[in-house]
Amino acid sequence: MLKAGIVGLPNVGKSTLFNALVANAQAEAANYPFCTIEPNSGVVAVPDPRLNQLAQLSGSRELIPTRVEFVDIAGLVAGASQGEGLGNKFLANIREVDAIVHVVRCFDNDDVIHVSGSVGPARDAEVINLELALADLAQVEKRRERIKKQLRTSKEAQLEDALLERIQVQLDGGGAVRSLGLSDEEADLVKPLGLLTAKPIIYATNVSEDDLASGNSYVEEVQKLAAQEGAETVRISAQVEAELIELPEGDRLEFLEGLGVEEGGLQGLIRATYRLLGLRTYFTTGPKESRAWTIKAGMSAPQAAGVIHTDFER
Repeated sequence: MLKAGIVGLPNVGKSTLFNALVANAQAEAANYPFCTIEPNSGVVAVPDPRLNQLAQLSGSRELIPTRVEFVDIAGLVAGASQGEGLGNKFLANIREVDAIVHVVRCFDNDDVIHVSGSVGPARDAEVINLELALADLAQVEKRRERIKKQLRTSKEAQLEDALLERIQVQLDGGGAVRSLGLSDEEADLVKPLGLLTAKPIIYATNVSEDDLASGNSYVEEVQKLAAQEGAETVRISAQVEAELIELPEGDRLEFLEGLGVEEGGLQGLIRATYRLLGLRTYFTTGPKESRAWTIKAGMSAPQAAGVIHTDFER
């Protein structure tokens, strides 16, 4: 199962969001830096109304949705690439995920500590992006040094070094590897390096409940940054999601309507993360069950059938 890592500066609402994503999670959403040290993980169902509709048509006794695993990763601070704060642990944990959900604080609240002393979404996002780029830069420089002696005699080493040089220039400028548009062959070549900025990213703008429907100037800052990267943004309110969990199922829609929205931000975030991971869904349905199957985008019909049973792919 593919994983998405939830990252962000300390106290941006990561753990509150994670606890809402997986209601039985035990992450301690406390108001102080580094309250998340060991990453928590939870498997979340991907909401899809089509599955419900198929189940009704077939009279299915059971519904089995697709799922995505989310990992709550310790808050990062400036200097993490040099081991500051919990930097080394953060970087090791994020190397293990397939995509990044970058939570950015887009609300004012004097009672919630900000590590920089003030709210600045674009600045905050750049702190993490820069640390990831610096960590990648160190990896690339080490690899180039390692293959240096092979450059005179190995064409493969020459091709790899040319690609690494291109990546190094991008990272030196604070850019992300994902923005280079590497070919599949190029991506495979540098995959062993585990480059953090090569991972797909989505920005989750965490707002107050008053700004959930329309957003605010902070959200616009992040949207502008994301547009430059070709990344997607999703507006959520971690606190609203935490409150929703405490409400009876029948009262949740009324609560959301009172805020001017049709659904909570989590549903949109889960679906966006599913797309970000390059996943698609197809369905099987019958009286026994209606099931959503996860496949990678671009799979052929026989390959998709092979997800159910390898014999079907022959």
